[in-house]
Amino acid sequence: MEANDNARERLTALRNGLLKLHKSLLDSERGIYEHDIAKIESASQFLTLLLEDPHFAWLRELSQLVVVIDETLDEKDAPATSEDADRLIAQARALIAPSENGSRFSKSYYEAMQRDPDVVMAHSDMLKVFAGISA
Repeated sequence: MEANDNARERLTALRNGLLKLHKSLLDSERGIYEHDIAKIESASQFLTLLLEDPHFAWLRELSQLVVVIDETLDEKDAPATSEDADRLIAQARALIAPSENGSRFSKSYYEAMQRDPDVVMAHSDMLKVFAGISA
């Protein structure tokens, strides 16, 4: 049971770190959208944009990873294992790798880091999370 508790702690820390990063990225992208395209008038409009607008599409990959982590943590019949934690942490590390020439997410993430110091700080915080949960 102790190994499962450790896996849950690691996944919870990963989830919480990713959510903070996700919030920073959402705020940054919302600012760009409102500056370049149109003002977002309500929370429901913002949610619709997040789900449907191509401007925000790249963030869905991070959202989906958080959902997978949540589902792993919520699984009652098969508690999270160390292998689950290792796999999801590795997946998060691979995703949270800004690159000028990488995948769509990596490029968009790189661009967000170039223009927004809050995203740089959130990335730095995420690297600290990774350091704290490494196997």
